[in-house]
Amino acid sequence: MNKKLFVLLVVLMSLSLIGIIFVQSFFINKSLENERQQFTLNVKRSLSFVSKSIEDIEFRNYFEKIQPYLQDSKEPDSTLIQRLFVALEDEENDQTIVHQNIILEERFKIPSLFFEIDADSMSVSKLTSERVTEVYSNSALDRGSTTPLKQYRQVNSMPTDAQKFLQKETFKELMSVYDYPINKRIGPEIVEMLLKKNLKNEGVDIDFEYAIYDQDLSTQIRSDNFDKTVSSYGVPIFLDNNNESTFNLWVDFPERNKFLISSILWMIVLSIIFTSVIIVAYTSAIYQLIKQRQISQIKTDFINNMTHEFKTPIATINLALDSIKNPKIIGDKEKVLRYLGMIKDENKRMHAQVENVLRISKLEKNELNISKERLKLHDIVEDAMTHVQLIVEDRKGYIKLHLDAAKSSVLANETHFTNVIVNVFDNAIKYSNDAPKIDVFTENIGNNVLLKISDQGSGMSKQVQKRVFEKFYREHTGNVHNVKGHGLGLAYVKRIIEDHQGHISVESEKGKGSTFIIRLPLIS
Repeated sequence: MNKKLFVLLVVLMSLSLIGIIFVQSFFINKSLENERQQFTLNVKRSLSFVSKSIEDIEFRNYFEKIQPYLQDSKEPDSTLIQRLFVALEDEENDQTIVHQNIILEERFKIPSLFFEIDADSMSVSKLTSERVTEVYSNSALDRGSTTPLKQYRQVNSMPTDAQKFLQKETFKELMSVYDYPINKRIGPEIVEMLLKKNLKNEGVDIDFEYAIYDQDLSTQIRSDNFDKTVSSYGVPIFLDNNNESTFNLWVDFPERNKFLISSILWMIVLSIIFTSVIIVAYTSAIYQLIKQRQISQIKTDFINNMTHEFKTPIATINLALDSIKNPKIIGDKEKVLRYLGMIKDENKRMHAQVENVLRISKLEKNELNISKERLKLHDIVEDAMTHVQLIVEDRKGYIKLHLDAAKSSVLANETHFTNVIVNVFDNAIKYSNDAPKIDVFTENIGNNVLLKISDQGSGMSKQVQKRVFEKFYREHTGNVHNVKGHGLGLAYVKRIIEDHQGHISVESEKGKGSTFIIRLPLIS
């Protein structure tokens, strides 16, 4: 994939992910704000119902107390009569129509039910309306007769609703004038009960604190932990006839935010889950893209190195065959054998490279059958050393053994583990620019044996150390192929050691050499 196209895809995917997260956050904030507004509306509606209920309870208590003193069987303490008289002359019918509307106010003295004052009693009035219509003959009146031709009479008490209205208005006025203690008017248990009931009816079923304030001063009607804040909700109570009051009922919800969040918790959880899935999928996709680019680059380097390494043996074989075909050479048995030896060696070399590729493939598919037996690690090391001793000596180098481990018995496959150590030796030889100088150490640590193979070669950077055991990976050297190999040897080493329940690591410094450390479990 083109690098610019790859960067463009990453940028577009990143912007899309940021956009999704932003939209989700905006939607959640908007939902939370809507819940907050609905919560405020529900609380204010509940407080309005509570204020009305407190007013109704107080007046009902007053009305029930005075009602027995207004019964018809009671004699009024005083009576006041107001009369409205209207006379109408009907000349056409020679009649006189007389209408009277009589208002009877009966006053009753009752004990002072509410107020702690010196007066023994208070007065309450009962009103009765009597309407009388009489029709007289003018000629009969002239003769001195006062007997009406017709008479209509209707006596009514004032309607109950009207009486209650007047009494309520009077009671409100009385309460506003007389500074009656609020704890005598309403109890805290009633306020709390009304708040619980009305808040629950509006869907606000959480703990609350409340208090009644007279102007800016708290009264005795309050909960223990109430603290008035900017987030408290208030409503006036004990309104007078002008709908004004110095008393306010305040309510506060300590766990309001938790309640609001819980109302959209399912939405938040689902949003987080889906967004997390998108982030994981996005991260995985980016990781895979980068990984694929790296693998593509590594495979390209691998193909370049393999091509370079195959060119030389193929060219050597071709030259050797051409030389053998030469009539002057074909009769020289010594030269023919020499050229045939060269062909055999180069063929082995190519065959070994192909075998490494196949071996790694089988390991990844778990098709490589590795049988293990009890072996001495020291014996395996010494055997592996013989495979590379001639090459080291040819380059004027050395391999020194410091086998200090008292115990070295391990469960291993002799062939594969010998190949492991040979590969590490080979790696040390290849990356030694001068004469290869290799030291091998063993020691016991707990129930394990440690094998350290140190060289004084070119070493490697921290970045290379992290990836040196990856398949096909080789330190990038551009078009320089001075070091033969194809990035399979150390990958094979790691897989075999892990199959033996062991562990391999590397310590290295650029220009100062490397140390490969192999840890294997001992067997008794």
